[in-house]
Amino acid sequence: MRTDFLYSEIANGIAGQITSGVLKYGDRLPSVRMLCKAYSISMSTAKRVFLELEAQSLIDAKPQSGYFVSQLPSLKLPLPEVSRPSSIANGNEPNELISKVYANMGNNDLTLFSIGVPSGDLLPLAKLKKEIIRATRELSGGGAAYELLQGNVKLRRIIAVRSLAWGGNLHEDDLITTNGAMNALSFCLIALGKPGDTIAIESPCYPGILQLSISLGFKILELPTHPVTGLDIDALKQAIPKINLCLLVPNYNTPLGSCMPDEHKKEIVALLSKHQIPLIEDDIYGDLYFGTQRPKCCKSFDREGNVLWCSSISKTLAPGYRVGWVAPGKYKEKLLKLKLIHSISSGSVVHEAVANFLTTGKYENHLRHLRRTLQVNYQNYLHTIGQYFPEGTKTSRPQGGLALWVEFRKEIDTTKLYDLAIKQHISIAPGRMFTLQNQFENCMRLCIGLPWSEDIKLKLKQLGNLAKMI
Repeated sequence: MRTDFLYSEIANGIAGQITSGVLKYGDRLPSVRMLCKAYSISMSTAKRVFLELEAQSLIDAKPQSGYFVSQLPSLKLPLPEVSRPSSIANGNEPNELISKVYANMGNNDLTLFSIGVPSGDLLPLAKLKKEIIRATRELSGGGAAYELLQGNVKLRRIIAVRSLAWGGNLHEDDLITTNGAMNALSFCLIALGKPGDTIAIESPCYPGILQLSISLGFKILELPTHPVTGLDIDALKQAIPKINLCLLVPNYNTPLGSCMPDEHKKEIVALLSKHQIPLIEDDIYGDLYFGTQRPKCCKSFDREGNVLWCSSISKTLAPGYRVGWVAPGKYKEKLLKLKLIHSISSGSVVHEAVANFLTTGKYENHLRHLRRTLQVNYQNYLHTIGQYFPEGTKTSRPQGGLALWVEFRKEIDTTKLYDLAIKQHISIAPGRMFTLQNQFENCMRLCIGLPWSEDIKLKLKQLGNLAKMI
């Protein structure tokens, strides 16, 4: 690994421990020599690690004593409460609010804290354009023909290779390409359920999953979720007799940004397999980790083909390209039939271009820079929120992903805050969007995928001042 990447990876890992509270104010960090020994790095690389952490205001150097964790305004912010949704499945969908917020997509006059994708300024758009041109030249007929039903072989092969990083050990024949992750999730839900079935999900949950499930006639059971460790396993155990399906986002889900521990993933896979309840896993944020290692997936522990692992490049590379995939396990033939009926094939040129980009190693280089940017953004958001938001504000502590969950005091209604903020050309995602129940009215999700600047800091400060007015 190149030295510039190595020092950044080590610094990100330590920064993640600080912002998550593992390392606390006043804790002494290892010395330069100890860091050299622990990571087998040079003195100059170790010093760069500490310089990077100092630049982020995460540590202070004390002469003759070493490096210590700084006192940060953001670290005074407590975690949001564990969600406590009703145990009764319902479908009170906040359609008007969701439509109002998502109508802002693509509006360059607004600061879009509300849309959970990385800014185009953080994406390698020029390089992707070259790959599109290359794919058009190299594909037979310029890519105008239908491709294989199962999808681009090169793309499936590189996804299978990349699965080794999280213990997936997939083969190209295990995968089916789709038009984005939502298309993959849709195929899974249609293949495995029927109107009237009950699906268990985390609460809060991405609005698209709620809307998709309701459109297919499912009853939705929202389960308690911890802002750090994710789904409450005991709650899932109690819900087993009521549910037919389970759909989870174990790695850095939106809006909480929680990451389920490996032992929890393993237990959930075994539990659902025992009761023959399919698990649909949305792993769209798994590559956006802030530490030194990508988290495992539920699919890592699947031995019976009961986990349908879905992902895409929409949150990491190109949202508009609509390149996704699913490893459907024992349900492969059902999904192939659905793809034939609903899609016939995926987009040949775009899927070939993305396959080439992933295969050359450009993707890993891009991800390193993107992860570092998102982590620094997250720390800057916390600093600013700690300084300017109302007393009693709580925030999540994501260790990856694109989302930051903010919880205000009960009297601060974020739907009202949205109306005030939009007049200042600021768009947020009110918490009520992420549930079918009357909860999270005092919460909001902020996307950390915007390039940090003084203007972004000013907009967050304005947001905090507006919240104080409610």
